[in-house]
Amino acid sequence: MMNNIIKHIFFDLDHTLWDFDKNSSLAFEMLFEKFNVNLQIDDFIEKYQPINMKYWKLYREERVSKKHLRRNRLIEAFTAFGIEFHIDTIDTMSDDYIDFLPLNNYLIDGTKELLEYLKPKYEMHIITNGFKEVQNNKLASSGIKHYFKTITNSEEVGVKKPNPFIFEHAIRVSGADITNSVMIGDNYEADILGAQAFGLKTICFNYHKEKLPKQNIQVSELKQIKKLL
Repeated sequence: MMNNIIKHIFFDLDHTLWDFDKNSSLAFEMLFEKFNVNLQIDDFIEKYQPINMKYWKLYREERVSKKHLRRNRLIEAFTAFGIEFHIDTIDTMSDDYIDFLPLNNYLIDGTKELLEYLKPKYEMHIITNGFKEVQNNKLASSGIKHYFKTITNSEEVGVKKPNPFIFEHAIRVSGADITNSVMIGDNYEADILGAQAFGLKTICFNYHKEKLPKQNIQVSELKQIKKLL
């Protein structure tokens, strides 16, 4: 149990509270309809997801730009099906996908119940690597923005998780302290190892069902966090 020392909870957003996989699939359905792409969504997503994860890792490590990430993940995914689009079309698709993404706002099971449970007891915050223009829309449209006192976005700070400066910035603007704060997220490298390296306590929402070192506090469902906080 952490509830005797914790006063501030820092959440990741995508794959932790906001159901990125489901909402992304729906955004691609809209995109394929607009551009007459004749592919099965499930088949496309199977190819796209590991490519997207690869580029997000490169983006976190400052090895590719935002534009490169958004453009090349689509190029590689379509290439896997032998489909090629002009670069201008790819860029338009990329922009449309970002626009379509927050139009659907399914949450991970148990999100609102957990936030309602935590709200009277803690001050809650968001730390996200997602694109600035999208993340605020996600929080507002999904009806959960009011739960959070502060929102720290990597684009505004200038660095991405797991860079310690983004955690330092979040702690500073929130008025929290390392000793009374915990980070909850799904990405082991960005959310958990990054926060731990800065000195924060962590709870890993093991959304990806990874095999993690035993010393990590982890849950497989959001509702299990109630037993820890």
